[in-house]
Amino acid sequence: MERKFLKRGMNFNIILVGESGMGKTTLVNTIFAGHLVDSQGRRTVQGPQRKTTEIVPTTQVIEENNVTLRLTVVDTPGFGDQTNNEGCWVPVIKYIKDQHAAYLERELKPQRERSINDTRVHACLYFLNPGSKGLRPIDIEVLKRLTEVVNVIPVLAKADSTTVEERAAFKKRIKEELAMQRIQAYPYPSEEDDEEDIALNNKIKELSPFAVVGSENVFNENGAPVRGRRHAWGIINVDNPEHCDFVHLRNFMLRTHLYDLIEVTAQRHYESFRTQQLRQIKEMRAAQAQNATQMAQQQQQIQPGATLFKQQA
Repeated sequence: MERKFLKRGMNFNIILVGESGMGKTTLVNTIFAGHLVDSQGRRTVQGPQRKTTEIVPTTQVIEENNVTLRLTVVDTPGFGDQTNNEGCWVPVIKYIKDQHAAYLERELKPQRERSINDTRVHACLYFLNPGSKGLRPIDIEVLKRLTEVVNVIPVLAKADSTTVEERAAFKKRIKEELAMQRIQAYPYPSEEDDEEDIALNNKIKELSPFAVVGSENVFNENGAPVRGRRHAWGIINVDNPEHCDFVHLRNFMLRTHLYDLIEVTAQRHYESFRTQQLRQIKEMRAAQAQNATQMAQQQQQIQPGATLFKQQA
């Protein structure tokens, strides 16, 4: 069973949400140790800041240790830097629900595919601006809506722009504001969790939001290659847990909670969407049947009068 499962492979779909210039695609390329998604940011320090203007999914097939992973990364337009940000989250929510609807349509076919292509979004990396010093009103609004339809993982972008003390204070403030606004990020508590799962999830909650640094640049430090960012005072090593939480985020997404992200999407978010859609279909059919019955009754009431009129004529 394990061999067949690994041979069939898995679909894992990630959506990136946040402001422009937060290094969203760079972080994904760093997580998967390859240039999977073309960055829309600056090519050079002096270069102009380019922006993603539409929702762009990019699919790659990754194979490692006889495991096939069909990865789809969905980049979304940055928000928060416009004058009017009202409804800026609508395209993102619509895209996520559209994938649920497409999966439901394939699932309800009379002759279903043996293996349905899963395009449902399993994880949402939500990028927080370290310069905001907390959740902005737009962050609160978007997070409330996103957590209803997808597993949200908050990350503190460009953590190398803050000191260790500022980073700790930022994390504490974000946790307090999320709790006050009753916004529940992933992972969620479950009755099926054992002591090991509870301990692991508590550790993740302590680290969240993950303070991350993304970089595809490799430097030579003391004769060893180091992935990171060079500053005047030294090099940030993204693979060093003392420098940032990148390693913890990568292990969390790809090692300890990969399958759970897929399962929670199917059992929680998709099931809620499916139930709502089927209920609406049932109510619509009931209304159509009621209208058809009323029309038939009206025709029966009109028919005797029409017959009498013919007889008199």
